[in-house]
Amino acid sequence: MSASDKTQGSFAALLDESFGEKGIKEGTVVKGIVMRLEKDMVVIDVGLKSEGHVPLKEFSIAGAAPEVKAGDQVDVFLERMEDRNGEASLSREKAKREESWAVLEKLYEKAERVVGVIFGRVKGGFTVDLSGAVAFLPGSQVDIRPVRDIAPLMGTPQPFQILKMDRARGNIVVSRRAVLEESRAEARSELVANLKEGQVLQGVVKNITDYGAFVDLGGVDGLLHVTDIAWKRVNHPSEVLQIGQQVTVQVIRFNADTQRISLGMKQLESDPWEGVQERYPVGMRLKGRVTNITDYGAFVELEPGIEGLVHVSEMSWTKKNVHPGKLVASSQEVEVAVLDVDLSKRRISLGLKQCVDNPWEAFATGHKVGDKLSGEIRNITEFGLFVGLSGDIDGMVHMSDLSWDKPGEEAITAYQKGQMVEVKILDIDVEKERVSLGVKQLTSDPFEGVEVSFKKGDIVTCTVSAIAEGGIEVALGEHADRFTGFIKRADLARDRGEQRPDRFAVGEKVDAKITNIDKASHKITLSIKAREIEEEKQAMAEYGSSDSGASLGDILGAAIKRAQKKSEDK
Repeated sequence: MSASDKTQGSFAALLDESFGEKGIKEGTVVKGIVMRLEKDMVVIDVGLKSEGHVPLKEFSIAGAAPEVKAGDQVDVFLERMEDRNGEASLSREKAKREESWAVLEKLYEKAERVVGVIFGRVKGGFTVDLSGAVAFLPGSQVDIRPVRDIAPLMGTPQPFQILKMDRARGNIVVSRRAVLEESRAEARSELVANLKEGQVLQGVVKNITDYGAFVDLGGVDGLLHVTDIAWKRVNHPSEVLQIGQQVTVQVIRFNADTQRISLGMKQLESDPWEGVQERYPVGMRLKGRVTNITDYGAFVELEPGIEGLVHVSEMSWTKKNVHPGKLVASSQEVEVAVLDVDLSKRRISLGLKQCVDNPWEAFATGHKVGDKLSGEIRNITEFGLFVGLSGDIDGMVHMSDLSWDKPGEEAITAYQKGQMVEVKILDIDVEKERVSLGVKQLTSDPFEGVEVSFKKGDIVTCTVSAIAEGGIEVALGEHADRFTGFIKRADLARDRGEQRPDRFAVGEKVDAKITNIDKASHKITLSIKAREIEEEKQAMAEYGSSDSGASLGDILGAAIKRAQKKSEDK
């Protein structure tokens, strides 16, 4: 070994010894004194033969201005004792990172929370400063619910839970959500333990459905039903609520077993139904706004929280069987009359038609039974005609009042919708909103005077006009053009074997006894059997007391011959 080599070796040994005494080694954290600030650099003396320069920004805390001045003692990481410029290579960030990692590893092992500051955004999440160590916060771990705007969370110290640490790779993954869920569980237990009906709480709208909204009360959700949001009608919760909105609610019901909580907002306001009977007496007229239309009527808002129903039957005096949507429109202002108030059921019955003149009363005032009118056939049904009258009302002609001599089913075929007809008023019923009309009443009733021509018990000569399975139809004597009658099968003869309709012929004349006259239905019922029985009784009475010695057969034979001779004379 040369003398120069020995000299260099001795110097290195002395230098190492000098540094060793001070405990200064490369790759470790050492203490230094801030000598001065030069523009954006901090000059630090760590006890080496030369000072080191550290960027000023390394002394700043995320989101804050750097705080360092001459004379401050600081910890720095000694990367190299001399760089190519002959200066000590120092790093404040690495020093902080080394310190932080040591502390964080201990907290991670104990599963304790750490405090950090969100200071940047990266792909898939955010960066967090953990007192010098940079951690990754995945987007899914920011909050329990998706966060639309993270700006309010950035730059603010807050607790995190370390999910993963890898010192070799320098990776730290943290979660804010885990902290919130743990706090939420604690708050939930405390909330449920102290929860009681009637309690007023603050909450945040978590979700909205067709039937209501779910409100987060801080670890536990409650249902705010759509009917409990406001006293007024709310068709859908989204009309008055939105997700994320903070609301004040009252606990209406709480089931400790199922942990179901029913909430209300309207219960925190005064009930508008108090004193409603005094504010809306029956008969009162007022204006309101149509809020909802159904098949059975329309709901009208009288004031916020107070609605009444106009049933379809109370909407028009004349338009029946019409959908309410054709009479009123949503949001339309209408005049209504109060018909009934049921406070126990919270129902108010309203009427539209009561606010206009009743055309049925007007018709009854201007017309009377027996008046003759003309009108247009507006509708034809299976039971009659509806005829348009004054005041936009309809009168009905029952099919039985169309003709004296034709059945209603046959008579109605002669009429058509839109045809003008003359009618006679038969009855006016204002209460039932009904006017009965007649067409056949325009002519005289052919049954008028029937009791003068015929009476029950008369024996008349008839002409067979039709033969049916159940009997025969006959025309009565000289009134054949006006009166017809019917002889039932059982009344065709006294002898059952002769009770056959087919033994008669159309045009054949027969004698029969009138057994019934029904003026209402215009029906005359006759009986050949009854006539035969009566003639037999007369014969017995005439010949029964005779001393001629005639037999019963002779008496009956004589009676029959006399009846036949009488028929031939006719």
